[in-house]
Amino acid sequence: MFGLIVLGSIVRTTGSGLACPDWPLCQGRLIPPLQFNVLIEWLHRLVALLVSLMLAATVGVIFFARELRARLGALAGLAIGLLAVQILLGALTVWKLLDPSVVGGHLAAALLLFSTLLSITLVAGGEAAGDEAEEPLAPRPDGLLPLMLLTCALIYLQAVLGGVVSASQASLACPDWPTCNGEWFPPLEGLVGLQMAHRWGAYLLAGLLLVVGFRSRGSADPVVAHAGSLLLGLTLGQIVLGVSNVVLGIRPWLSAVHLANAAGMLAVAIATTFRVASMPARRTALSAAVAS
Repeated sequence: MFGLIVLGSIVRTTGSGLACPDWPLCQGRLIPPLQFNVLIEWLHRLVALLVSLMLAATVGVIFFARELRARLGALAGLAIGLLAVQILLGALTVWKLLDPSVVGGHLAAALLLFSTLLSITLVAGGEAAGDEAEEPLAPRPDGLLPLMLLTCALIYLQAVLGGVVSASQASLACPDWPTCNGEWFPPLEGLVGLQMAHRWGAYLLAGLLLVVGFRSRGSADPVVAHAGSLLLGLTLGQIVLGVSNVVLGIRPWLSAVHLANAAGMLAVAIATTFRVASMPARRTALSAAVAS
């Protein structure tokens, strides 16, 4: 699913979205002509088919096993629903001739499906570990869980906004950085407003992760203690990639890395949030200590 998301970016930045002007076939054929843009779009559809089949198999295993169904049935049902939406949006992307709102919705659904699959993996992994955990988790730092939830939401929204910026051809509405057309505070209209919203979202996310990094460093859990710093580093790298996109004029490979890093940030944030949520609240740990 991660690879499919990144491949979708390559389809968009190479202008291959309408290389197959029909759906589900490509130029009326199962195997299209061997042309560069056609093959990129066709490969995207092929990987989407493979992901769909693997997801269907996973959901089938969950629903046919009573214990798995009780624990993972809701997430599996959500994944199938999102897959159906994603397939429909993929078709509409072609039928609506790459309408930016449809393309943005396609990415939004893809990231939600990616997050859902990751959540299934994390829940299943926790269930599989069971009582085999070597030692109980350290107490949860106060206030860290809502901060992590906010981080997940902001990373998701920022990634979707980036997709809309790209699909709307707003990536170079501001051909310079840190100013926009030589202005620090340009009029927030049209494509410029869209580009500036994406930039300010990146700055806001970096500020939030400074706070998360500071709060997480106080955790006795080594995974959580390093997660905030990792996320902040990925965010700073994401800003560098975004600036490089502007300076170099939107190169397909660089845009793909930009989206891959965003999806990676989302994955790390979700995994860290699961870890933090599984930690006992500090007051609970203190109460247990007093009781003992």
